[in-house]
Amino acid sequence: MNYAEHNKELEPTLVLPEDPVIFMKPDSAILKSGRPFFLPDFAERFDGETELVVRIHRMGKGIPERFAHRYYDAVTVGIDVTARDLQRRLRDKGLPWEMSKAFDGSAILGDFVPVEEAGDVQRLTFHSEIDGQTVQTGFTGDMLFSIDKLIAYVSQFHTLKTGDLLFTGTPSGIRPLHVGEHMDGYLGERKVLSFNIR
Repeated sequence: MNYAEHNKELEPTLVLPEDPVIFMKPDSAILKSGRPFFLPDFAERFDGETELVVRIHRMGKGIPERFAHRYYDAVTVGIDVTARDLQRRLRDKGLPWEMSKAFDGSAILGDFVPVEEAGDVQRLTFHSEIDGQTVQTGFTGDMLFSIDKLIAYVSQFHTLKTGDLLFTGTPSGIRPLHVGEHMDGYLGERKVLSFNIR
């Protein structure tokens, strides 16, 4: 819930959270670019949420926002796959989201680009395409909570370790994934992610 227009998609009125909304995925959720994503059978609708992903490269706890830029070294585009109908059922009951967000293969990860090459991380554009048609476009300057603010916030509760990945939220334009489709992810004009849906 880090982009205002996406929040409008999920709620009848604009939701502006006071703090970042966070959840965790295990390492078994990671699916590398090029490997197919197999749609599970435990839900009816699986949405692919295109996000900028930040790679943590040093350990930190209670990181001040002004120093957060020292704790990541690369970015990419990732897809946070959400079992949307299952998530809604869980939310309606006040239960945690992990069943709908943290299943195997639900964190599809592109190839990382060093921050020095990517440029100002709060001025990056990214987008995804399905079968050659753009489905989501994002600009990190539209984030409700900046990358450095997210790192400072998360590190209050969790020690960040080398290799941890921070998915930073999705812009508007989410839609269901279907068997037989092909999805690509771009950081600027650079393709960093490509996979088939089976």
